[in-house]
Amino acid sequence: MHFEYNDKTTTLAKKLSAFMEKHVYPIEQSYTQSFLNSPTPWKTPAIIDELKEEARAQGLWNLFLPEEYLPYGAGLSNLEYAPLCEIMGRVPFSSEIFNCSAPDTGNMEVLAKYGSDTQKATWLEPLLEGRIRSGFAMTEPDVASSDATNIETSIEKKQDSYVINGHKWYTSGAMNEDCKIMIVMGKTDPTAPRHKQQSQILVPMDTPGVTVRRPMAAMGYLDEPVGHAEILFDNVTVPAENIILGEGRGFEIAQGRLGPGRIHHCMRLIGCAQRALDMACQRVNQREAFGKPLAKQQSVRESVAQMHCDVEQARLLTLKAADQMDRHGNKVAKDLIAAIKIVAPAMACKVIDEAIQMHGALGTSQDTPLAGMYAYARTIRLADGPDQVHMMQLGKSLIEKQQEAK
Repeated sequence: MHFEYNDKTTTLAKKLSAFMEKHVYPIEQSYTQSFLNSPTPWKTPAIIDELKEEARAQGLWNLFLPEEYLPYGAGLSNLEYAPLCEIMGRVPFSSEIFNCSAPDTGNMEVLAKYGSDTQKATWLEPLLEGRIRSGFAMTEPDVASSDATNIETSIEKKQDSYVINGHKWYTSGAMNEDCKIMIVMGKTDPTAPRHKQQSQILVPMDTPGVTVRRPMAAMGYLDEPVGHAEILFDNVTVPAENIILGEGRGFEIAQGRLGPGRIHHCMRLIGCAQRALDMACQRVNQREAFGKPLAKQQSVRESVAQMHCDVEQARLLTLKAADQMDRHGNKVAKDLIAAIKIVAPAMACKVIDEAIQMHGALGTSQDTPLAGMYAYARTIRLADGPDQVHMMQLGKSLIEKQQEAK
């Protein structure tokens, strides 16, 4: 087992870190504050579009797409992409600059893997070029959406069209002015076997019957300019060719999408946690309490040591999961993917919380990114499947493997 990144990753990591130092960290606070009382909170600031052009010119573009999707992406494996995603995760909004932000990454993966030639030409190509953004509509307020088979939105075939009716919320990406297309999950056949009832379909945002009711806050944050929308679908009609892969394939697509999506969130959260730890180490050297620097307080040193151990453990587990995905595929690596989805968000919550504690009141304020990072980490304990679902599935799998080994 090797614990060093290869030359390709090391080179890209240096370029990416230099880009972040020169272009992203200097605008971080002004960017996040620019949405306060903004008349256009869902419009992406011009500076992001400018930086996207620069990132693309430097070859820091679509880094998330692996080799099988060339020439669309950078051709990196999950293991090669992991440290790059971590670097971007240090500033959560920065992923868009490199066209590596959710939910666009997952939607692009779905279209690249499952989309028809027409769907790719119409929606994948402009997404890959960063000309539009997208949304993913799965979660519903009236059912426990952690069990995807509960989804109630109906997708009914009528001649050469599908008619969609339902109520979604936390549709990530749908508030942004550049969001032009959604992937919507619903049921095409409620009488089919449980995992064959669902389908996924492409719905343009401007389709009649699509009503964005309101933005949904996550831990008090609206996540401008991307947002998470509550949406009503009232007899929304789209062409039959908008169905992805075919009727009854929605659950299959969701499983194919969420493996990489989950590990990307974990990678970003490790970046958040590492940055929180770095900030904590700087802070405790700058402040005095009870006659000596915080850095010389035993309890502070113990906390910093534990934070470091927690980040390193989560990072190594995430890299192992990425390596297994590359070597054996997402299905074989599902136990490790579940494990990191349990470990990484909880770790990030704990580490960021400790960093907030060391910053005192400042850590809860708008003058550091820590509060926003904490809200992101806490939200990811629910997004892409809550902790309890992953623990239930992982425990079931481990018990079954032990029984099979007898």
